[in-house]
Amino acid sequence: MSKHYLFYGSERYTQAIMRPIDAAIKARGGKVAWFFNGPGAEDLHGDDLQLTNIDEVIRWNPIAVITPNNMVPHFFPGIKVQTFHGFDAGKPRHIYIRGFFDLYCTTGPKDTEQFVALANKLQHFHVVETGWPKLDYFFSQLPTNLPPVKSPPTILYHSTFSPSWSAAEILYPEVKRLSETGEWKWVVTLHPKMNPETRNKFKALENENLVFSDADNILELFADADVMCSDTSSALSEFLLTRKPVVTFKNRRPGPQLIDINDPAEFEPAIRNALTRPAKLMAAIEQFSADIHPARDGKSAERILDAIDDFIVQGGKNTKSKPWNLWRKFKLRRQMNYWK
Repeated sequence: MSKHYLFYGSERYTQAIMRPIDAAIKARGGKVAWFFNGPGAEDLHGDDLQLTNIDEVIRWNPIAVITPNNMVPHFFPGIKVQTFHGFDAGKPRHIYIRGFFDLYCTTGPKDTEQFVALANKLQHFHVVETGWPKLDYFFSQLPTNLPPVKSPPTILYHSTFSPSWSAAEILYPEVKRLSETGEWKWVVTLHPKMNPETRNKFKALENENLVFSDADNILELFADADVMCSDTSSALSEFLLTRKPVVTFKNRRPGPQLIDINDPAEFEPAIRNALTRPAKLMAAIEQFSADIHPARDGKSAERILDAIDDFIVQGGKNTKSKPWNLWRKFKLRRQMNYWK
């Protein structure tokens, strides 16, 4: 009998993260269903199985519910598995236990160490370092050697949506000015939750040197970019795995792997510096990449399925029960209008 799995999501980014796991499950003879509690279902493929109510989920009876979300319905059958929706960018509550998950599949040593320490203390969840499935296809397509900077270079600009972390409005005049010189090609992409007014301003900048992208999967834009410019976004960590430089504005967790600036006047000089690929910076990028995601074999989805199987074989339970978590569970039930 084939194994049933359920993917749970509430954002459009869910599919980009889950698709490699979907392929790995089907390659092993398993079956997959999707359940969305928010946007994302509209992007499903024609042959995807979507469950639209909780009774259907109960009948599907998955062995595991896999999600990049921070929360998951506790009343769904199966062990609850988190794959994460991005790297730790210095925002609050990345390393944070909400009491919903049986198994955390971490991306690399930096996160694994912190989650394992919490697992040893709390004893109600298990941790396995698997790598991040969203990057499986990305790594399979990534060239072995770093390609030279193109002529003209391509600059990828991306910003997070939170007003307290986003530099989009601050750097808008500089992006506008630099795109009009024609010296560099620009690709602009903003977080899906970005303020519509800001999004429209950047979209209106489109010219022969600047393209505004609505790509759901930002990884699609990385191959062509020589430098990324950002603020405090987890996407910059993904870009660093290409071993190419990133310029940030007032990053919440700056380090030697970034060229971080505090003044818009430093934006252009910082990009010019990044395009030279200074040796010290490039060495720091290599070390950072090894810390957050050393696996570059494109098999993270396979390791996640192995971790689920191992957990189930070992009894499917942790040393202690998960916390009662009554308030979070009540809010989730109220949101989904499910009281059984």
